[in-house]
Amino acid sequence: MARRTLPMAAALTAAALVGMTPTTAEASPPGTKDVTAVLFEWNYASVAKECTNTLGPAGYGYVQVSPPAEHIQGSQWWTSYQPVSYRIAGRLGDRTAFRNMVNACHAAGVKVVADTVVNHMSAGSGTGTGGSSYTKYDYPGLYSSYDFDDCTSQVSNYSDRWNVQHCELVGLADLDTGEEYVRKTIAGYMNDLLSLGVDGFRIDAAKHIPADDLANIKSRLTNPSVYWKQEMIYGAGEAVQPSEYTGDGDVQEFRYAYDLKRVFTSEKLAYLTNYGEGWGYLNGSVAGVFVDNHDTERNGSTLNYKSGADYTLANVFMLAWPYGAPDVNSGYEWSDPDAGPPGGGQVNACWQEGWKCQHAWPEIRSMVAFRNATRGQAVTNWWDNGNDAIAFGRGGKGYVAINHESSSLTRTYQTSLSAGTYCNVQNNTTVTVNSSGQFTATLGSNTALALYAGKSSC
Repeated sequence: MARRTLPMAAALTAAALVGMTPTTAEASPPGTKDVTAVLFEWNYASVAKECTNTLGPAGYGYVQVSPPAEHIQGSQWWTSYQPVSYRIAGRLGDRTAFRNMVNACHAAGVKVVADTVVNHMSAGSGTGTGGSSYTKYDYPGLYSSYDFDDCTSQVSNYSDRWNVQHCELVGLADLDTGEEYVRKTIAGYMNDLLSLGVDGFRIDAAKHIPADDLANIKSRLTNPSVYWKQEMIYGAGEAVQPSEYTGDGDVQEFRYAYDLKRVFTSEKLAYLTNYGEGWGYLNGSVAGVFVDNHDTERNGSTLNYKSGADYTLANVFMLAWPYGAPDVNSGYEWSDPDAGPPGGGQVNACWQEGWKCQHAWPEIRSMVAFRNATRGQAVTNWWDNGNDAIAFGRGGKGYVAINHESSSLTRTYQTSLSAGTYCNVQNNTTVTVNSSGQFTATLGSNTALALYAGKSSC
């Protein structure tokens, strides 16, 4: 969830990409490239440059940008998740900067997903980042008190559907999305983003909006089959469940990220042999997956950039494994979990001024092309040592090995690859596969190997 304003602001999480209407639902984002780089709190000028310089060349299909709407003032990152109007006038750039970013990303072959906050407006009162005056429940020219739900207390009981979907998430003014005017106004905001070239939406806090309300809003869009992913955090025994939202589009599968942390930190990688539906998750065709996102990296429920090799290898596994549509989280260093982006979101260079740029880490970036090259191929030739070393193929198109043991590992691997020379894109060394589909390699502790058809030289 995206953290809102009050000191107790617990962090509202956002949605998943809805990629289609019920009649056109398809596996993950449409197109041949399904990996999204989530450039959290990057300003739009910086996103534009990164699409051109890194995302396009690496093969990322999508970039997800932080909410564009005017929001409350403040340096904390979660101010972006408290809108006060639907003007594109937030910390990260104005309408022109947003349009230029979309055009630059499209020119680089990268589609744009906008993180979209439509469950609520702000708390408090004041002047927004674009100069709009507001008070809670009164946003002149947009919403008045009649447009908000009658429950003005905070969400407190997740076993009560009405409480979850009609009361206020961490004290934020909760829109009555069952109302005609509200539905029309939200759709108008999203249609405005579509007119600027946006290719998809992440629906923040979707769990707090009835699925039927979201379906109605989506039906009003100029492109009702637009890519759409919804933030829907699974909770055992809760009244609102992720499966209710799959008719609208993709749903973010938080269990995937939670369990990856447990497996990589305290269990065995060998357990991953049937990861996905075999673990009780959503069908992979409607699941959005990630190792971490902006909320979970801060609340400790998943791995994050501070987790060392566990984090890097978990991202390698996610991009190699054919389940769901992957998001690669890319943010900035923090010690205060509320801290906003360095330089107000201006990224002058990766790995400087606190920007972590996980999407560009060589081990992660190289797996995007691997995923594109192996898309549609089933898992083949699974091997594990019963503990923390695994390997598997993707049909005859690719092969990955991960050594999460404390010592190096040398062995001969059986693949379905054609004979020939391949580049191990994890370290830019070559590997020779013989006529039986075998190769021998040594993997150091906490390293991986990845080969794919079409990549013979490094």
